[in-house]
Amino acid sequence: MNIALLLSGGTGIRLGSNVPKQYIEISGRPVFSWCLETLAVHQEIDGIQIVADSSWHQTIRAWWEKADADKTTKKEMIRKKFRGFSEPGENRQLSIVHGLMDICRYAEDDACIFIHDAARPCLMAQQITDCLKGAVGHDGAMPVLPMKDTVYSSMDGKTIAGLLDRSTIYAGQAPEVFLLGKYLKANQALMPEKILTINGSAEPAVMAGMDIAMIPGDEGNFKITTKADLERFAQMISM
Repeated sequence: MNIALLLSGGTGIRLGSNVPKQYIEISGRPVFSWCLETLAVHQEIDGIQIVADSSWHQTIRAWWEKADADKTTKKEMIRKKFRGFSEPGENRQLSIVHGLMDICRYAEDDACIFIHDAARPCLMAQQITDCLKGAVGHDGAMPVLPMKDTVYSSMDGKTIAGLLDRSTIYAGQAPEVFLLGKYLKANQALMPEKILTINGSAEPAVMAGMDIAMIPGDEGNFKITTKADLERFAQMISM
């Protein structure tokens, strides 16, 4: 079983809007709707759990209920695969833990959990397929991008301390895939305080010694963080 955990609980304060970035409407539809549709129609995704504040549950439901007539199939697939809402946590990783705990109610330990951000609307079906395929025979998989620029280290943020070998450094991306049972235990081992210091989904897995495979990332699958990102996305879908 493959369950998508869609993280839609962020506040988006860096965007300078009173509406979280994933709920901002572009071309008449909220940002989260693009990746939600992509997940819903993918044949290898069996269920979708959404992390979202209760104040936005009705907004999410209302969107797929009023989907255009030519998107009836997508609307029905969302209805069929939607398993429920989970409450956001104090940080992104705690939101993931809340989702994992809810998923445990209907999925076994060997289920694959596909974690994605609602603020990454450019998710492609091929990336979903590649992530799930990459996790086979491993405890998980994550897409990465090689470093193109020269990378330096600094101890004080003011002067350069050394040159890093960029051939061994990669930038991690979402989505990530993990085996439910092992990944939940890896996160529980960091409760209650260390979990608040986690920045990336794969960090608990790596700390726990899980076998995480790397697959090629997609530069187009960017996260909307700033106004410039939002404008970039708006331009992409208008083309």
